Amino acid sequence: MANFRTHIGVGVVASGMLATLTMASSLVPSNDLVKLAIVGTIGSVLPDIDLQNSRASQAMFSALALFVAFTLLFNFAWKYSIAEMWIVWVGVFAAVRYIGHNMFHKFAVHRGIFHSIIAGIFFAFVTAFVFWNCYGSDPAIAWLAGAFMLFGYLVHLSLDEIYSVDFNNNRVKRSFGSAMKFIDRKHPKATAGMVFAMLVAFFLTPEANTFFANLTNPEVWAVLNERLWPEGSWFGIIADMTRVASADIAQ
Repeated sequence: MANFRTHIGVGVVASGMLATLTMASSLVPSNDLVKLAIVGTIGSVLPDIDLQNSRASQAMFSALALFVAFTLLFNFAWKYSIAEMWIVWVGVFAAVRYIGHNMFHKFAVHRGIFHSIIAGIFFAFVTAFVFWNCYGSDPAIAWLAGAFMLFGYLVHLSLDEIYSVDFNNNRVKRSFGSAMKFIDRKHPKATAGMVFAMLVAFFLTPEANTFFANLTNPEVWAVLNERLWPEGSWFGIIADMTRVASADIAQ
């Protein structure tokens, strides 16, 4: 499997390229592009959340703890004193970050259900819900964030499969096929639980009509196709060299 540094590096590049493509479509405000790229990068390390001592797992639970703690704080700030809010914030953060982390890893199996496409779809639905319900994003932007999450997730799974092939010795490692899978056949209960969670998350997502309308709009694809390659020169270098050469000939 690829290490954390490789996953985060490839995830940043891949998410940045997808964000560039999204920017060229002119469908997303520029201030949302950075958030989308961050979501894609998170997705590129999220499958390793089931590895207890991994940086991804620790970072994800820390981020989740911050999110839950601040969400509760914002909703109940009017009700308690500052001292009580400090206790609530620290207590919730510690419960999610440490107790939740340890309980999760008592049941999670590395390269189990979280290393599957269906888990990526679940996190995509959760991302769409969070952007729509917690950040107040437009439904189309929320679904696009979910798409970035799924994209990053698939990048991670694909990279793990690539690292399962030893190109120097022309052999396939035993881990091949354990990363990129739709469901986890070895753990049917975990798979059933993930399917249920995915369905619940789906019913909490916003409407997706606008998102799919944009995705299938021929005009959007025509613009992307037109802007894919430069016209005549790269970065204007050839055009500038041509003008200089023409000026020299004229003299």
